[in-house]
Amino acid sequence: MGNVAANWILLPVFGHLALIFLLFVIVSLKRMQATKVEGLSIDDLAYAGREPELSRRWARNLDNQFQVPMLFYALVALLFATNSISQLQIALAWVFLLGRIVHTFVQVTGDNVILRGRVFTINFVALAAMWLVFFYSGLAIL
Repeated sequence: MGNVAANWILLPVFGHLALIFLLFVIVSLKRMQATKVEGLSIDDLAYAGREPELSRRWARNLDNQFQVPMLFYALVALLFATNSISQLQIALAWVFLLGRIVHTFVQVTGDNVILRGRVFTINFVALAAMWLVFFYSGLAIL
């Protein structure tokens, strides 16, 4: 795939980075709100048990963005390094990003663990498929 077309895989990467930065801002605002509205001190926020549930929920989601998505970033780097970016990889990267966004919405707006698991499965399967395509294409080269 040509360089211009291959660069399209960076849009889902940038989208996920934007989500992470947005979550950092929201977590900070929720924590500031907790100190003003709920009368908590900054020291109270150092202990997870004292942080209000709403800000804790947003913080947990932010933490989630540094778990499975790191495998996504590693794969995108490998795809560039091996010149293995395909239309399928780009499409799966978009599915992964959309799954992360929906997962964030589900996690921060409710306690439906079953729904959250199903949404997580969408982005997890998209990422697993990306890795399988990468491995398969790598074996085809050998």
